Amino acid sequence: MTALAIGLALAAAALHGTWNVLVKVSGDPMRTFRRATVVAALIVTLAAFVAWLFSGRPWLAPAAIALAAVSAVLELAYLFLLSAAYRRGELSVVYPIARGSAPLLAVGAGLGILGEKLTLSQLVGVALLLLGILAVTLPQTSGRATVPALLTGVSIAAYSAVDRVGVRLSPPWLYGWLLIVLLAVGLLITGYLETRLARRRSRPPDHPEPAPVRWRQAAVIGIFMWGAYLMVLAALSIAPLSVVAPVRETAIVAVAVWGVWKLRERRGAAVKLMGAGATLAGVALLAF
Repeated sequence: MTALAIGLALAAAALHGTWNVLVKVSGDPMRTFRRATVVAALIVTLAAFVAWLFSGRPWLAPAAIALAAVSAVLELAYLFLLSAAYRRGELSVVYPIARGSAPLLAVGAGLGILGEKLTLSQLVGVALLLLGILAVTLPQTSGRATVPALLTGVSIAAYSAVDRVGVRLSPPWLYGWLLIVLLAVGLLITGYLETRLARRRSRPPDHPEPAPVRWRQAAVIGIFMWGAYLMVLAALSIAPLSVVAPVRETAIVAVAVWGVWKLRERRGAAVKLMGAGATLAGVALLAF
């Protein structure tokens, strides 16, 4: 089952890296998140209703509902922090810091707070994964985007720990549906409040706001975003957080290799590639 969880986490990592690129080039990250999540909530609701009908009409436990609400608040903070980081810094800086700091905290939460147990080879695999991610991340830690990117990592670790418990209390797909719907509602409420606040200020913006992404593009981003996270929830339901959290961040390595290879980002190239090798070795040890 661990191998299946790792496969799900790796697939989620590929989708995650893709939607982050799309969000970064979308103009206004927060408006993109809002549209993408609303579209995703509509799609997931339809799919969840069909699954609910054909799976015996299960219900969420009260504790799972409470945890989904807590996770939605933490993920709302995550989206605002990530949006702020992307407005201040480049993708190749923000992404490694935000995603690289998260597994360090998540592994600590899994082993220390949730009481998870790993075999010796899995512990070595986690260590190699973290060393590889750190090798890619640490050279990037400078600039105005560093603080919001690091706080993004904290929020990722926090909601991952909450979800690790929530998906064990109810069907993961049902928990994921509630989480996405709650987050969509939260984004709509915050968007309304932002609009009201802007009108009260009654001052023209210093720079014209970019046009929001089209709904079709928002649908693609939303499917990638929340499809990836549903995969993560499924992985968390069958494997420890201390295994899933580092594996899902392997997209950092893909971004690093892409930057060295395609974008000719030669600074720290040797360290980045060594980190990529350590990460792949870590994934292999976790799977077997």
